[in-house]
Amino acid sequence: MTALERPIRPRRSLLFVPALRPDRFHKALDAGADIVCVDMEDAVALPRKDEGRALTLPLFATQSHPHVEKMARINSISTVHGLKDLQALIESDAPPPSIMIPKVKSADEIQLIDTLLSAGPARAIRFCVIIETNQGLERAIEIAKSSPRIDSMILGAVDMSAELRCQKAWEPLLYTRSRLVHAAASAGIDLLDVPYLNLDDADGLKAEAEGVQRLGFTGKASIHPNQIPIINAAFTPDAKTIEKARKVCAAFEQDKTGLVVVDNELIELPVVRSYYRVLAIAQRLQQS
Repeated sequence: MTALERPIRPRRSLLFVPALRPDRFHKALDAGADIVCVDMEDAVALPRKDEGRALTLPLFATQSHPHVEKMARINSISTVHGLKDLQALIESDAPPPSIMIPKVKSADEIQLIDTLLSAGPARAIRFCVIIETNQGLERAIEIAKSSPRIDSMILGAVDMSAELRCQKAWEPLLYTRSRLVHAAASAGIDLLDVPYLNLDDADGLKAEAEGVQRLGFTGKASIHPNQIPIINAAFTPDAKTIEKARKVCAAFEQDKTGLVVVDNELIELPVVRSYYRVLAIAQRLQQS
């Protein structure tokens, strides 16, 4: 174990699967995404929430595709169906390894869920937090640090833009994205961008994915397998960067002084962390 604060795994791409289409789950696992998330919230109409839950949870009972992070998007805990989702997770012998938590407005909500899932198999569940409300944006840093279970955050731009009374476009949401970069970096967690909804605009997807990568995001969500190669490419370092990462991380692991110098360049810990992420992506490429 290195001096890094938490294990690093690649989270370049996330592919959503509707809960009412469990037949798509195993196909999604083969799509090349780093994360596959079954959506029991936005993808399921109110009258079919119980059906969506019943179809989703059995999907996680079988072990396959160990290099893909598997996740279920629950409903907000401020709703009856969100409470039912939590109860089902608590009672499950094989809950999903991770859950995506929507409509988060405060650290208290995350801490409550953490406590409720603290016994049995549910105690191993990891968290991805959606920031899609004005209150959530205001408290993003404290939310990001609210539980050691949190591995990632994701921007929910549709609801966020509605709350902010702005267009869901790059410039109006630049402050929002920048604030989330700050929060995620402060907590040492990953940050994913909202899906690009125009499936016929590959150039637009590429531009947005590369834009958020430059801003500090570590990945981007998607709604169709065809988007995954474009997203992965935007967040995959080139061969030169991977080779530099190997040198830096090897020097860091052999260092006894706290000062790492590679190619006459002093490398500090935040840079080392970024290079360990590069190595995680390189390893994922070998496994694909």
